Amino acid sequence: MSTGRVILQGGKIVSCGTTRVADVAVVDGRIERIAERIEAAEGDKVIDCSSKIITAGLVDLHVHLREPGFSAKETIATGTAAAAHGGFTTVCAMPNLNPAPDSVENLQKELDIIERDAKIKVLPYATITRSRYGRELVDFEAMAQKVAGFSDDGSGVQNEDMMRQAMEAAKRSDSIIAAHCEVDELLRKGYIHDGEYAAKNGHRGICSESEWAQVERDIKLAEEIGCRYHVCHISTKESVRLIREAKARGVKVTCETGPHYLTMCDMDLQEEGRFKMNPPIRSAADRDALVEGLKDGTVDVVATDHAPHTADEKSRGLEFSAMGVVGLETSFAVIYTKLVREGIISLEKAIDVLAEAPRRIFSLGGGLAEGEVADIAVFDLNSEYDVDPATFHSMGRSTPFEGWHLWGECCLTMVDGRIVYEK
Repeated sequence: MSTGRVILQGGKIVSCGTTRVADVAVVDGRIERIAERIEAAEGDKVIDCSSKIITAGLVDLHVHLREPGFSAKETIATGTAAAAHGGFTTVCAMPNLNPAPDSVENLQKELDIIERDAKIKVLPYATITRSRYGRELVDFEAMAQKVAGFSDDGSGVQNEDMMRQAMEAAKRSDSIIAAHCEVDELLRKGYIHDGEYAAKNGHRGICSESEWAQVERDIKLAEEIGCRYHVCHISTKESVRLIREAKARGVKVTCETGPHYLTMCDMDLQEEGRFKMNPPIRSAADRDALVEGLKDGTVDVVATDHAPHTADEKSRGLEFSAMGVVGLETSFAVIYTKLVREGIISLEKAIDVLAEAPRRIFSLGGGLAEGEVADIAVFDLNSEYDVDPATFHSMGRSTPFEGWHLWGECCLTMVDGRIVYEK
């Protein structure tokens, strides 16, 4: 049944490294036509996009929607509403859940909630090991076609042989390992990274080596086995260097970092829970290396690691609050304001790392082209605002960007041709 035609009129199309003014016609959930001028017919819904940009819907490869198991923090309904508010049309949901999606049966419980409540597309991750305990591998073949990939996010796979088995299973099933890299033994050392903020404020950080040592181990395994390997939320200059060198050797490695790692350093921290996340915000040298990695293509994707908690869990100061901040509703504006407007990266590069590269790496399809599904976002780059967590659609309110003056609001989000958010 036809849903009628929607014409996005007069916007700047940002796609595949180019920008041009054009109209976009959407019919029956797909992009029917992109042209300099599309005449509206009777019954068409016309949306004026002049002075705005039109992009493929953003994709976040790393979010926590907290259902099933932790609905006091977030639900699939509220998390996907937040995503739509931020211009996202697809998110990949991490498996830190109860029950963990470590079997077809447990995964189905999550899929049922997604089917019932999600406002946008949600692709879950399955765990790498049962209950994320690192002891027993899950059945990759049984779940590979139903998930974005496999991850024990929140827990680095400590045993090298277990990770080897996981990578071999991922290769056989043509799946992606999305790794949270963290060496538990190094965490117990209580090492304080770089020490500048710690010396001033007494906050114990998480050492850089706890991340990059496992990145180094896993890259060697991925190179040997030939599987697809994606590193989650990198935060250190050493991780950037290791991944850059691995890519030069042809290793099938990709990575993501977050808006907070690209725009802040440890000297920006305050004694508040909204600055507590894992990995932590690190030194200016780490931040600068991440930005250079983004510019030269070493860093493929910007992902938020949207991780909501209750107000109580985030009210215990920097040292004792739960780890995790929200980011779906500020991601585009932070990248646009702090990197594009400052001339560090182009608008086209921003759209690539926020929308197009995630699709390429995870084979998600879509994009702003004729015949593709109409997963579309519209942003007003001239709209400026101060970040106020009280306006968030997410149940989470803890963000390091609170009070920041940003440019670039989402005006409209469309999924399969349906408008799921409109300002």
